[in-house]
Amino acid sequence: MHRSIAAALVSVTLALTIPATASAGQQADLAAAVSAPTRPDKLVALDESRKPAETLAFLSLRRGMKVADIMTGSGYWAEIMAKAVGPRGKVTAFEPNQFTEGAEGTKQWADLQARLPGVRFERYPFEAFQAAANSFDFTIINLSYHDLYWESAEYKIPKTDPAAFLKALYIATKPGGIVGIIDHVGLAGDTRAIVDKVHRIDPATVKADFAAAGFVLEAASPLLGNAADDHDKSVFDPTIRGKTDRFLYRFRKPR
Repeated sequence: MHRSIAAALVSVTLALTIPATASAGQQADLAAAVSAPTRPDKLVALDESRKPAETLAFLSLRRGMKVADIMTGSGYWAEIMAKAVGPRGKVTAFEPNQFTEGAEGTKQWADLQARLPGVRFERYPFEAFQAAANSFDFTIINLSYHDLYWESAEYKIPKTDPAAFLKALYIATKPGGIVGIIDHVGLAGDTRAIVDKVHRIDPATVKADFAAAGFVLEAASPLLGNAADDHDKSVFDPTIRGKTDRFLYRFRKPR
């Protein structure tokens, strides 16, 4: 099937699955962004598990927003959001310095910037995120918040203070602004030990962290859940990779 025809069919399907609570304009923007024929096939393949249009509708992404994608990785969310927020919106993709160093990291970072010229790219020390005050209406952190409890000599990741990260994020978020968190559900216990072993995090830890920083949990969604996941395997285990039980939270900074 020709890619443009396939994209049109996807757009129609998405229009039927995006929550009815989203406005007609929001539904159209998200469906068009996800079905854009310019998206790489390897990223489109992730849509089945990530449900981007439905996820962003739940998180209340809208045209014209100033958006941050923290730990952007492949640029999956940055690309979709850049199309969805339109010409009056803006997406800034943040990536830690540690992930953009060396020959491979440098090339991947350069390739990403070349592929997404409409996105602003910023690097920062993994352990010291900063952004200007009141910069963002909307932030997404996909499958990466748990990494704030992770240390790695191999990747030059020192012990990081999640509270300091959230303090900086709170400052960078506009009053009334949204932070969307998607992460792998983990068991209760020693957070750092669990993250080091299986790269998961207890949802209760995330709720407590954000509450302590001043954010309000506005809504949670079962959209990305998987009851068959026992939460004990590493997220890289081939039997569960790409199919983990995930929580989806919408936090808001009070006005």
